[in-house]
Amino acid sequence: MKKVKFFYNPFSGERTILKYLDYIINAYQKKEFLIIPFRISFDFNLKNAFLDIDDSYDHILISGGDGTINKIVNTMKTNNIHTPIAILPAGTANDFANVLGMPKSIPESVEQILNSVVSSVDLGLVNGQYFVNIFSCGLFTDVSQKTPSEYKNIFGKLAYYFTGLKELPKFKLLNLSLKSEIFSYEGESILFFVFNGKSAGSFEIAHDSCINDGLLNVIVISNENLMNIIKILPQFLLKKNFSYPKGILHFKTSELYIDVLNKHYSTDIDGEKGPTFPVKISCIENGLKVLGSI
Repeated sequence: MKKVKFFYNPFSGERTILKYLDYIINAYQKKEFLIIPFRISFDFNLKNAFLDIDDSYDHILISGGDGTINKIVNTMKTNNIHTPIAILPAGTANDFANVLGMPKSIPESVEQILNSVVSSVDLGLVNGQYFVNIFSCGLFTDVSQKTPSEYKNIFGKLAYYFTGLKELPKFKLLNLSLKSEIFSYEGESILFFVFNGKSAGSFEIAHDSCINDGLLNVIVISNENLMNIIKILPQFLLKKNFSYPKGILHFKTSELYIDVLNKHYSTDIDGEKGPTFPVKISCIENGLKVLGSI
């Protein structure tokens, strides 16, 4: 029997995954997989859960949000493990699962994984850390880090907005320096995103991003025409207007360098605390094998 390592975060989202553990194990056993579960917690070193991974493993099944996926992918890369992964969307936003085309339903996702073939997607790399979905900095971008897990579990996505509103009075503009072969920018910025995926907090921002084109999608919201941006942004986020408003800089590149001169700003990488500035960001083409749909 082929083996599958099943990592699940019991605290992700609304803890929905706990209702489906028996369903998942049964579905895999019916397909003649030996499923080996690992419960993610602070009590056990995630690295130790990979010590038995070898060619007898068909894939690694992950249940959790983007932060959980990020930790597992970085642990795999650090240990030179290239086993395909499959995602069960059980976090609050599930941006990476969404860009892969995974159904919101756990049972439907299980069936899709078990009837799919392996494909490859890109990965982002920033100062030695991999990201599956997004690297960002500025207003609201570190909200996920500052939102307590119990708030996420109770209020879902609304918890991000509650936390974000508290950040407004303290926010100061980024003094941003960005360089790439495609485009360079120096000036004040409200926030910037570097997408491997398409969305942040379930809001699709990088409409034309592609996860397997070898490019990262860079979006910088400058301080130019701020009121105009605020007016148009809701239509853009709700997909009623796909054009980027004036003052939003947008380009694609395989590599870029970013520095923020007022360096006290923290960065966000897949909803977790990211590296300090300056940063070098690269796209690793076909850097991750996945099961499911893209």
